[in-house]
Amino acid sequence: MKYQQLENLECGWKWNYLISKWKNGESITRHLDSSEGQTAIRELQKLESEPTKVMDWIEKHMSPELDNKLKQAIRAKRKRHFNAEQLHTKKKSIDLDYRVWEKLSTRANELGCTLSDAIEYLLSEASRSEKASRAVSSLKEDLSKLLD
Repeated sequence: MKYQQLENLECGWKWNYLISKWKNGESITRHLDSSEGQTAIRELQKLESEPTKVMDWIEKHMSPELDNKLKQAIRAKRKRHFNAEQLHTKKKSIDLDYRVWEKLSTRANELGCTLSDAIEYLLSEASRSEKASRAVSSLKEDLSKLLD
């Protein structure tokens, strides 16, 4: 396995995931009776400082429909966590206006590459263009000096 599973850390992530789903109004318990569901949620809220007990709560009370989503969310969180340890794998973000993103996306599609590759390509093209422009200016100056 590429990414190590750390029980305490992942139990904390699971607790946060379940609490955020509950706060967003989603049903996270398997109980049909609302009073049982509320009791289970209060029990979950008390487990914030005891993350390893979250696994027992999940086995007893979590809705089976949420099982796959929880696993996917934790896998993604684990990947982001371990990728963030190294600079070259850490996810970076930039703030783009929609119209800029749209132009960049169109250009990336034309080039058949990712947005990152398109940015890199456009920067290298701009650099080459700038160097060529400087060379032409230098040649013009030299030529005008020769002609004078």
